Amino acid sequence: MSKKDNGASSILAYLNEKNRPYSAQDVFCNLQKQYGLGKTAVVKALELLAADGKIKEKTYGKQKIYFADQSQFKDVNESDLKTMDSQISELSAEVQSLTQSCRQLDAELKELNSSLTTEEMMAEIQELKAECSGYRARLEKIKSATNHVTPEEKEKVYKERDVYVKEWKKRKRMASDMMNAILEGYPKSKKEFLDEVGVETDEDCKVVFPST
Repeated sequence: MSKKDNGASSILAYLNEKNRPYSAQDVFCNLQKQYGLGKTAVVKALELLAADGKIKEKTYGKQKIYFADQSQFKDVNESDLKTMDSQISELSAEVQSLTQSCRQLDAELKELNSSLTTEEMMAEIQELKAECSGYRARLEKIKSATNHVTPEEKEKVYKERDVYVKEWKKRKRMASDMMNAILEGYPKSKKEFLDEVGVETDEDCKVVFPST
C-alpha cells in the first residue's frame, strides 16, 4: 500500500475479493489492524473510489453502503450457480468433518499431555513397589508378634467398657437432675451457674458416649 493512494488500492482489492456490501465502519474495522488505516482515511478512500466509478455506493437513510462494481464480473448462469451450490455443500461438509477431527485430536492431545510419561510411570511403579514392600514387612512383623489379643480378652475389655459407659450415663443423668433442681430457684442462666461453680460439661470437653 503506497502513501499516495491513502489505502484506496487495498480497500478496492478487499471489496472486489469479498464482493459483498460494507459500510465505512465495517471496512475500517476489517482493515485497520492489517493496514493501520484511520477512520477518516477509509471514508475518503471509499468516496474517492465511488467517485471514480471503481466501486458502487448506495445510501440507506444516513448510512452509505459500498460494494464492488458487478460489471467487472462475468455473468453466471443457472447451471454455474447449481455447480457452485454443490461445491459449497461439499466444502461445508468437509469443513464440518475437519472441525470434528480437530476437536477429537485436541481431546486426545489434552489426554496425552495429562498422562504420565514412560519415565514418570516407571518412577511411580518403583515408589509403589517400595511402599508395598514396607507394608509386607509390617504385616510379617504383626504376624510374628507374640502379644496378640485373644478373642476372650477382647470380649472382656468390651464388657468392662459397657459397665463404665453405663455408669457414666447414670452419673451424668443424676448430675443433670440435681442441676435442673438448683436452676429452678437460681436467678441467673445455666451457663452462668456452671461458670460460677466451676463445672465443665461433656460438651465443654468435646467428649461423647462411645458408639456401641
